[in-house]
Amino acid sequence: MHKLWKIVPALTLAVVVSMTAFATAATADDAEARKSRILANLQLEFPQLAEANIAMGDLTSSSIEGLDAGSFTVNGRQNQKFLVTKDDKALYLIAGEPLDVSRSEEEINAAIAKRKEAEAAEAATRQAELNAATEGVPVRGNPNGKITIIEFSDFQCPYCSRGANTVEEILEKYPNDVKFVFKHFPLGFHPWAKPAAIAANCAANQKDEAFWTLHDKFFEAQKELNPGNVMAKSKEFLAGSGVDMEAWSKCAEDQTSDEYKAAAAAVDADMAFGQKMGVSGTPGFFVNGRFLNGAQPMTAFEPIIQEILGSASE
Repeated sequence: MHKLWKIVPALTLAVVVSMTAFATAATADDAEARKSRILANLQLEFPQLAEANIAMGDLTSSSIEGLDAGSFTVNGRQNQKFLVTKDDKALYLIAGEPLDVSRSEEEINAAIAKRKEAEAAEAATRQAELNAATEGVPVRGNPNGKITIIEFSDFQCPYCSRGANTVEEILEKYPNDVKFVFKHFPLGFHPWAKPAAIAANCAANQKDEAFWTLHDKFFEAQKELNPGNVMAKSKEFLAGSGVDMEAWSKCAEDQTSDEYKAAAAAVDADMAFGQKMGVSGTPGFFVNGRFLNGAQPMTAFEPIIQEILGSASE
């Protein structure tokens, strides 16, 4: 069944609904009768509205001659605005607020410059908060690089595996310019993602390189891992790493231990922080505070990196 908001295309300014079910002119009715008639016509055009809880707002004169403005709310959530002719012969569902398209080229350029300044300021503020949340965590690349890439990721997510490959490309091409930090964002429908995140955190408590060993191995062996073998495989991956395996096991496997609870809380804190920063899925990247959503290719990172390096050289 189609939804009303799916019927109205995102970039369409208006959809005309013919008001022919009732012949009496709107001007001959009082306001409530007119609203009832408009709703009845809308339900005729969109039968799914008959199944919803519809609240009609008041009709007022609009700034456009010959048109009144109104709105209705669907199930207490979605508000749909419309314009309607005085005789109710045509109703226009409005997909967005009016746009000013009268600006000159100079005004457009000024608006673009102002927008870029605002975006840069927002990114700087976001990056300061991100940097504060990444102190003391394992880092790849140059810890003092001009560019900090922070990824919120899930070891079981196939798109995150692709994202990890892109990060490798970036670090190979910009070894002196990029600092990379991994933050945990295990999704609830990936059953071994959180145990793996906890295991990696426990490894990081001992050696940064042990964390990156598990990071790499989890993505490399992603198709082989499952909730039943992820801990055993983690031990295999850590063999020869110099990690105290007894201490690691207490942290990663003993759910009654303080170490396990602290590692699990750290993973939860990563996820909560990512959500606060606007991450809703994986992978999610921040490049000096600028957000890139999803498994973006190298070509999505390059322009941002080049712009930052160019600004730094100037």
